[in-house]
Amino acid sequence: MATLANLKHTLVQAATTDTAILSPGRILLTDAQYAAGFSAFTEGPSWSSYCDFIIPELLYLLAPLEKSNASISVLEIGPGPKSVLGDLPESLRARIRRYTAFEPNALFAGKLEEWLKGNEEMGKNLGSPFAGHKGDIIIHQAPFNVDNDAAIEGSSVEKYDIILFCHSMYGMKPQHKFIEQAIKMLVDGGIVAVFHREEGLHIDGLACHHSASYPTGVIGVQDNDHALDCFASFVAGFTIHDVDQNKAVQAIWRKLCRALARREDAYPNILLFSAPEVMVAFNQHANTVPELTIDVLPVLEHKTIKNKEARSQRSATIVRPAYVNDVQTCVWWALEHGLGLTIVGGGHSAHCLRSNVVAIDMSAFDCVSVLAREDREEGLGNDSSSLVVVGAGCKADKIINYMQSEGLTIPLGSRPSVGAGLWLQGGIGHLTRLYGLTCDSIVGAVMISVASGEIIHVGCVPRKHIPAASSRPENEADILWALKGAGTNFGVVVSVTFKAYPAPTYVVRNWVLPLTNHADAKRRLKEFEEKVANAHDNTYSADAYLYWENGRLNLGITTFDTTASYMNMRPRLKGNIWGTENDFKTMDGFEVFEAEMYMSAMHGGHGGGKTSSFKRCVFLKGIGGPRMAHRLITAVESRPSSLCYLHLLHGGGRAGEVTPDTTAFGCREWDFACVITGVWPRDEDGTKVAQASVQWVYEVVESLLPLSNGIYGADLGPDPRDAVLAQRAFGPNAVRLGRLKRVMDPHHVLAWTCPLPKPPLPKLIILVTGEHGAGKDYCASVWCSSFSDMQENESTSTHCTHARVVRISDVTKREYATYTHADFRRLVEDREYKEEHREKLTAFYKEQVRRRPRLPEEHFLKLVHDAAAADVDVLFITGMRDDAPVAFFSHLVPESRVVDVHVQTSESSRVARGVVGDNKANGTALSYRPNLIFENNLPGPRAAHEFAQSGLHHFVHNDIERLADMVRAVPNFPKPDIQFRHVLGISQQPGGLTLCASLLESHLTETWAKIDAIVCCEVGGLVFAPALASLVGVPLVPIREAGKLPPPTISVAKDTSYISSLTRSQTNVGKRIEIERGAIVGCESAVVVDDVLSTGETLCAVLRLLKEADVGKIMVMVVAEFPLHRGRKLLQERGFGMVSVQSLLVFGGQ
Repeated sequence: MATLANLKHTLVQAATTDTAILSPGRILLTDAQYAAGFSAFTEGPSWSSYCDFIIPELLYLLAPLEKSNASISVLEIGPGPKSVLGDLPESLRARIRRYTAFEPNALFAGKLEEWLKGNEEMGKNLGSPFAGHKGDIIIHQAPFNVDNDAAIEGSSVEKYDIILFCHSMYGMKPQHKFIEQAIKMLVDGGIVAVFHREEGLHIDGLACHHSASYPTGVIGVQDNDHALDCFASFVAGFTIHDVDQNKAVQAIWRKLCRALARREDAYPNILLFSAPEVMVAFNQHANTVPELTIDVLPVLEHKTIKNKEARSQRSATIVRPAYVNDVQTCVWWALEHGLGLTIVGGGHSAHCLRSNVVAIDMSAFDCVSVLAREDREEGLGNDSSSLVVVGAGCKADKIINYMQSEGLTIPLGSRPSVGAGLWLQGGIGHLTRLYGLTCDSIVGAVMISVASGEIIHVGCVPRKHIPAASSRPENEADILWALKGAGTNFGVVVSVTFKAYPAPTYVVRNWVLPLTNHADAKRRLKEFEEKVANAHDNTYSADAYLYWENGRLNLGITTFDTTASYMNMRPRLKGNIWGTENDFKTMDGFEVFEAEMYMSAMHGGHGGGKTSSFKRCVFLKGIGGPRMAHRLITAVESRPSSLCYLHLLHGGGRAGEVTPDTTAFGCREWDFACVITGVWPRDEDGTKVAQASVQWVYEVVESLLPLSNGIYGADLGPDPRDAVLAQRAFGPNAVRLGRLKRVMDPHHVLAWTCPLPKPPLPKLIILVTGEHGAGKDYCASVWCSSFSDMQENESTSTHCTHARVVRISDVTKREYATYTHADFRRLVEDREYKEEHREKLTAFYKEQVRRRPRLPEEHFLKLVHDAAAADVDVLFITGMRDDAPVAFFSHLVPESRVVDVHVQTSESSRVARGVVGDNKANGTALSYRPNLIFENNLPGPRAAHEFAQSGLHHFVHNDIERLADMVRAVPNFPKPDIQFRHVLGISQQPGGLTLCASLLESHLTETWAKIDAIVCCEVGGLVFAPALASLVGVPLVPIREAGKLPPPTISVAKDTSYISSLTRSQTNVGKRIEIERGAIVGCESAVVVDDVLSTGETLCAVLRLLKEADVGKIMVMVVAEFPLHRGRKLLQERGFGMVSVQSLLVFGGQ
């Protein structure tokens, strides 16, 4: 699939070479021709770029303005027939009070004007896309002028919050002049946002505030002659003056479009072209780069950058600080102007250079200093090992070369030119099994804080290597922990102190085994794992390569045997099953850099700069199993280029002995690091082969991910697809790292680093419902403070430390205030004022929901995500008026527990509190059973506080966490991509059943003395219910499959449960379940106990059965709930909404 840039080049070239038509014969498109070609870029599959990239990025950029409650002024350059701002949420559009546009296309300008007027019959406020405007809409049918300020009406005074170039900079040259002109027109805090195709955007010399990319964008065009003629002319930018020649060119263009496009079954009769996009946002300080280069000299000579992705970037400038104070100057400059920085060490990271971002070249900090064990100072630890201090500009070859003279080494990677990014993000090499990862050897560091610009040092740093102005931060332990695996994210590292080890000698052997077929390949991989990789101690590592050469699949093997002396070397592989080794060499730590098979032997050697590559790394526990081997072999067979390969680096050993939470590098349970490497000839950069090779890497990663134990973060780049992979890069440490990032880099100075996960959602979300005047907000505030008080009692809970109350109605009140010019503050704080607007406010909300049926969900999620950004653990949401809110909202946040508390109060209490207005609704019976009900009739906070202690605090009790820890997660069971939660495994844990029964007993909202029977259904219920029945002294009544209980029985049909549906290959057929009539008839109340609630099918059958038996009051208790399956919604829809359902644990996913 060709990119638009490649397509344009091909079309223009064809119009010249095939028809001998030169520039004088070409004519620019008319407005009508331009409009006809433009339609393909906003319809069908092309619209995904707007939905998935442009609109989300605009929301991100406008978020600060939205939170400020201020009006928004917009200048849009080249909006076309409709502004993209029209697809923003209505609440944000209503804030646009002033809108100006420059649209040179007369057709587009006319349509834009009509669109902005909206539907006059519906009234201005509701019909116009910018309902909050005050008549301040100006459309200039003219191009945006950069040469003459006077050409812009009111340019001397008109300033804007956002100036938008959405695919409108094509033809504007030089591009930086237009951006400089736009920057002059910004208000304080304003933004210039540019969306553009990835190719061809060169805004030189300016530093951006924020940037993003969308490499998977596509453009789709109908595969018919008329559509292709319009599309091809639009892409080429011209037509031919001569009619006959134009027809000839169009025929050629249609043929080329069809040849270069991709077709997909999902889009029949559509031709697809790759259209990667970028977004760059500039603030008022974008032109301050010269201020920095006065103090810190720029790099004038060519800077060698190893990473292909980084080489394609055009940084604002590259500065080379000579001293620590120079690095501080760079950070202070970034903080003062709200700009970011990238760091260049070895140049292997895709993040080291970004377009329009200042890069810091650390190459001046290239000193290596060894501190022998006898010279260690007091306070540098009790370890007898030598220490080595390495500057952040050092590369692996210099470090190893220097340390070898001292008889020492550090377990670095396998390439000589890698720099600090390797040490700080892991570091996998041939000493990993013997000494661990590179980051495991870090014991100290000196760095510049990007929160303040101060010099700080952490851990063990020799005194002479500590700068004079440096200090130890309060969170030193957290920083040192984070540097060991995610260290590029938290500050500019100046030097690192390592623990040193004895330098070994290597015996290196190579084998190449041609493979005859799939079965042979699987057998060889299995033998390699069992007889080579797993058969030796930590002094031995064995790498494997799967690649295609000479028309067949090959398995290459390189073994590295380390020892302290040559005399101890010994052959490790016995027998002739591997054939004759190709070579046998003895090497030191520097020579072993050249021992990699892919550098010298495979495909004639990938060294020498003749190829380009793209790689990602997946951690695998084993490679010899049939499923894994099949996927590895299939991956190589599906390669788009003959040069692509898989490299399996041997891990485990010492690296696997470190517990996952000891360092930030949390992926520890793996035997092989599988490096998926797409390779193509360098002269084919940017071609279909290069694109296909990158896509192949991601597809192989996706195939292996369900069977993997993590992703190597050091290889990840700025591609949005990598943000998804980064969720698997840090094991159990992701949440902690995400929170530390917000503390250490609050201003996003180091935004271009390995992406860390977004903050987790609140663990507990409590929906406080009730009629008008019930005291919902007051109760929520009391309950919120009670959770904050729990911090002082670690024996009860050590997990929830931050609680918050929010009103969901505030979102609507803000929108209402924008439309009606009501006083938002008084709507929130002034009860009488709020009562005056109550009817209109209610009508407004209903109209909004009619227009946007998912509005309640949008409001709910906004509050939850805002709370997550503020590290809230327990979130109280008041004012929800939806029926059964847990049933209809909990699936939106499946990782969080959602409960609802309904607040009730008497009429006399309402009057005593001064509540006025219609109170008829206060006595309306609920159509569902809330999780909890609180009677708010007593004055003062005591009753509410006691209710929190007895009814709410247990949701975050330490015992709940203990129980959750007993539930093992089993990936890819019972089928791939499913993470199975082994809830029944609680019974296999010491004390598991006792703990579970105790929690079930204490969580019931009724008194057990009023319960006549505990009912359970096989198999899960039969595991947990007996222990509970014994504990509370209530009879146990089992429900079984029909035919397994003696008559008389009562039976009903039961549909297949979710997990059973996954394990059956045949058509799933429901069955009948039954209960003994004599055991259940006459029971007034019963508690149903089961292991899980997912889809709710099993529970619905059980409840029908109990209704058949005339059981009066039924309650349900399950050990674990999976909200994503919406089981509560099914219960509500099938008439069981008044049944109380409680769960001990909540799990996200399927």
